[in-house]
Amino acid sequence: MLIKASLLIQSKRRRGQLAALSIAAVVIMVGVPLWWRTTETYRAWLPVSQINELANMQLQLSADVEVVFARGTVTPEQQKKVPLTQTQDEEHTVDENTALRYRYEIRYRTATIMEEDALDQPTAAEADLSLHTLSESPCGSLVVYVIPESSSLLPEDMDVYIGQRRTALLRIGAQMRVGRTVEQLLAHLEPRIKQVLQVMSFSHTDITAALSDRVRLSPGNKESIADSMRAFKSSPGYEITFSLLNPDPKSHRLHWDIEGAVQTYIQPLLTKLAPVANFSLDSQTLYYAMLGVNPRFDSSSSAYTLNSDSLAHVINPVEARLGSNAASSNPVLNFLLYVPDAHHSPLYIHDNKKQEVPSNAFHSPRWGGIMVYNVNGFYRPEAVLPVDININMAKVMGVFLAQLRLLLGVQSSTAPPGFLMAPCGSTGLADWELDRLMWSRSVENVATATTTITSLAQLLDQIGNIVINDNIAEQVSSAVTSLQLAVAELEAGNLGFALQYSKEAIMASERAFFDPSLLHLLYFPDDQKFAIYIPLFLPMCVPILLSLLKIVSEARQKRREKQAKKD
Repeated sequence: MLIKASLLIQSKRRRGQLAALSIAAVVIMVGVPLWWRTTETYRAWLPVSQINELANMQLQLSADVEVVFARGTVTPEQQKKVPLTQTQDEEHTVDENTALRYRYEIRYRTATIMEEDALDQPTAAEADLSLHTLSESPCGSLVVYVIPESSSLLPEDMDVYIGQRRTALLRIGAQMRVGRTVEQLLAHLEPRIKQVLQVMSFSHTDITAALSDRVRLSPGNKESIADSMRAFKSSPGYEITFSLLNPDPKSHRLHWDIEGAVQTYIQPLLTKLAPVANFSLDSQTLYYAMLGVNPRFDSSSSAYTLNSDSLAHVINPVEARLGSNAASSNPVLNFLLYVPDAHHSPLYIHDNKKQEVPSNAFHSPRWGGIMVYNVNGFYRPEAVLPVDININMAKVMGVFLAQLRLLLGVQSSTAPPGFLMAPCGSTGLADWELDRLMWSRSVENVATATTTITSLAQLLDQIGNIVINDNIAEQVSSAVTSLQLAVAELEAGNLGFALQYSKEAIMASERAFFDPSLLHLLYFPDDQKFAIYIPLFLPMCVPILLSLLKIVSEARQKRREKQAKKD
């Protein structure tokens, strides 16, 4: 009986061991892989190696320059060696991860008969128009016409004329044609041509200012820092709002033809800027809108004044009444026309030197501009209130147009001595000014998109439990492809395509970076995961672990007993 009972106990113990081993095997071989598979984070493939290559930004900007010699600027011997082509390279290391290279493909040739006829016009402006009619230079390229000293196109004290298109006139001294080789002639022209390129094409100052979000600008270059901080950052679109502030509608009834003024003065500029961004316009009239500061009365001029120190306090109270366009995420450019009330009129803005500002206006960086429009001349003793006042929109829009150029990053280059600059014309923007802006915006877009994609890749690498769905991977790949194309087009000198690809890159990178599924708050950190899983798995795992430990202990006991019997 004892033997039979012992065998029965051993049989039950063996079944228990087999059951524990079976459950452990099922948990390890089936349960754990199934749990791992069903709870793993889906992470689509990203082009990490290409992103790392883009992080080390090596940009090359190429521009085509054509130098055309007019009749009387080269000798017959020199003319035999023309046409010819030269390539000039400039390299600049901005920081350890950013390097810039500028390449100018300069082609020299003599003028055609039709170009000679165009250069025979009485004025430089007419010659510029005639040359533009003959052939329009591609976006990003320049044509420099070298004219003889005897030409009457330029005043005597001027050597270079820069027109409204992509054309410049350069006068050469008569002494250069005597006993000079082509090489000596070109060496003499090179410094002047380089000055023309610095004015009409991209310059190192503008390009480094466009990289302000990626690199730290040199403290010594205060002008470029101020320009980069004044203009709005590159964006696919902008909202422009014109507001008329009437603080005293009981005294004057204001009439402004804002629709006609926009079509006449603003719309030609925005049409020309269409390759850079999209623009939407609106206007409004605000009544009883007061300035945030009280102007001071100046008895010497019998007028009220606003000092430069108080201008910063003007914007906030007014901005609260402007409203915002919640349907759009584009930056808003505000242009305010303020007509002082009868008790604070006339009102003049003073600069830091306590002098009246000629335009009676000021602008705030990356916000907009405000102009004070005085109407005190309409208040005659026999006038019946409210007085009907028609605002001179030509005067107002001239100020707003200049402010708009500054806020959009159209920088007016300082002309070197001997340079004559043509006015920008009815469009408010010369062709070469548009090219300068497109160069800067292309580089800025490439730098911003590269920084965004690199930051996203680093974020996803550090936080391994964030889901990377196929849509995000597609946006990242699209941004990387567009960046590569933009860099290639900049290197090839195709400015229009480079800007378009850079805009696509920045839009795709921002869509990927700000995707709602990438919010870290939607995912549990590891300590919270343990807090959730332990109550589920601990009650099941403890009996299994104890059974396995007991089996191991009994196996060791049996091994020791067998060893003792052998001894």
